[in-house]
Amino acid sequence: MNLESKIPEGPLAEKWTNHKFNVKLVNPANKRKYDVIVVGTGLAGASASASLAELGYNVKAFCFQDSPRRAHSIAAQGGINAAKNYQNDGDSVFRLFYDTIKGGDYRSREANVYRLAQVSVNIIDQCVAQGVPFAREYGGLLANRSFGGAQVSRTFYARGQTGQQLLLGAYSALSRQVSNGKVELFPRTEMLDLVMVDGKARGIVTRNLVTGKIESHSAHAVVLASGGYGNVFYLSTNAMGSNVTAAWRAHKKGALMANPCYTQIHPTCIPVSGDHQSKLTLMSESLRNDGRVWVPKTKELAEKIRNKEIHPNDLSEDERDYYLETKYPAFGNLVPRDVASRNAKYVCDEGRGVNSSGKAVYLDFRDAINRDGEDTIAGKYGNLFDMYRQITGSNPYKEPMMIYPAVHYTMGGLWVDYNLKTNVDGLYATGESNFSDHGANRLGASALMQGLADGYFVLPYTIGNYLAGEKYEKIGTDHEAFKEAEKAVKDSIDKLLSIKGSKSVDQYHKELGKIMWDYCGMSRTAEGLKKAKEMVKELRADFWKNVKVLGSNEEFNSSLEKASRVADFLEQGELMIDDALHREESCGGHFREEHQTPEGEAKRNDEDFAYVAAWEYTGPEQPEKLHKEQLIFENVKLTQRSYK
Repeated sequence: MNLESKIPEGPLAEKWTNHKFNVKLVNPANKRKYDVIVVGTGLAGASASASLAELGYNVKAFCFQDSPRRAHSIAAQGGINAAKNYQNDGDSVFRLFYDTIKGGDYRSREANVYRLAQVSVNIIDQCVAQGVPFAREYGGLLANRSFGGAQVSRTFYARGQTGQQLLLGAYSALSRQVSNGKVELFPRTEMLDLVMVDGKARGIVTRNLVTGKIESHSAHAVVLASGGYGNVFYLSTNAMGSNVTAAWRAHKKGALMANPCYTQIHPTCIPVSGDHQSKLTLMSESLRNDGRVWVPKTKELAEKIRNKEIHPNDLSEDERDYYLETKYPAFGNLVPRDVASRNAKYVCDEGRGVNSSGKAVYLDFRDAINRDGEDTIAGKYGNLFDMYRQITGSNPYKEPMMIYPAVHYTMGGLWVDYNLKTNVDGLYATGESNFSDHGANRLGASALMQGLADGYFVLPYTIGNYLAGEKYEKIGTDHEAFKEAEKAVKDSIDKLLSIKGSKSVDQYHKELGKIMWDYCGMSRTAEGLKKAKEMVKELRADFWKNVKVLGSNEEFNSSLEKASRVADFLEQGELMIDDALHREESCGGHFREEHQTPEGEAKRNDEDFAYVAAWEYTGPEQPEKLHKEQLIFENVKLTQRSYK
């Protein structure tokens, strides 16, 4: 299979402008003749649905939540990047492009990333016009703060609720189109299969999560904006309902899955407190603007802290190791997430972790509060401090926060070309569900940027290029392809319900998550990955023999919902392991212990692995086929990343 990225010709800065002129157009009168399905209503899905409907297309939008406002985009805290250069500190479109390419460890397409940096400036204007309450300076101008992997302040924010405020803006635009009759909204409805007709995506099969009814929906094109697959690890910062099912079912119908081993571990999360937990809580990266990361300099001091013999506030400056500031003086505590996470693991592995499990470091605001005052810090981070206090019982104004890395985001996803189209005609993927912009590590505050860029400013242009060549005729859901897909979905549900084993779905999910975290998490080895592959295979085989799914299909059944999603995670997890095993290098969030510099940094192999690994499903129990898209760098020089 030849992977055509469809990157336009011409200078980097002109590619997107020229491409917008060269794509085919659908005239306004004809747009109303086309139907588009959008799966997911987070920032990528809501913005795409609203924009396509505003253009005149008929849109059906699906979400498994009871309202689009509950999409996981709401959980994003710290901000959204844009190359506005309001601070006059040297930012530019090219600098944002370069920082993103470098932050991703040179494993993303130049053209896609440059386009993202270009349209970032439009996103802020769009959101301000919608009424998003970004923080402002005293004089009324929009405020900025810094995030990891950058030496400029380009992150726009709304306290620690940026995702929520941006989602409310997109939701208001979506609601307007629902009111206008251009968007039909299907809440509490989950996509369970993609329907192919003559080699093209022409609809989906869904399950009503309240009644259990299996239904089909047809369209001229399908857009997946269904988020990432971080919950394969069970414990993550993702909402518990976040899943891979929509993307995975599309993958099994022919869509390639790209770079699935690229997962992001966020360095500032509230540490695991016990086996009772079902998810973890993020503490925004923005806290690293003012918080200082440290551990005791000796194992003996750390042990005394763990045993509560001494309090962290009792340690003098000479007894504290501000390890990020020492090791990376140019970026300090604002190094990229993969770098900060690995270093937290290193110091904890040395025995200097500070909580009872030894898996935590400090994030300390003492100096910032002494410098700026408690009121100023509360104005910046008050809601985050309150959240931390409610969860842990500790007051971060008086003593350091304890943090530790946790799974947060997935850079891998469905392979898409420059137009955000998968290798399947008629199927598009936007936001976190695709692989396109972040390489092997996403910089902080760039997920919101990508989701809104794709939905508001990219897809509305590129999907028209495809639809302009499609006939207006609609395909009815009585078509044989829809009947076959519906039957396959019903058969799968019946199989899950018929097993009647002895282990709960959550037990399998926990076991899978532990395997993935231990062997395909922050640090990986060939030996560990091979062991994990066999363990996941055995676990999946046992799942289909011994899982206990309660209830029936024709009702609200959360046990069945979870079982269907975990079945997909068990398959996705094995592919992640295969991808990590084949990639004999370290890059970004993919850290193979065999491939590291003497200083413990990720060591790439550009000669053999400067490509996108796109995997093709070949059938049940069959090894997936690897396809490669070579990455070509004409505007940046491939170098060993350094943040020192």
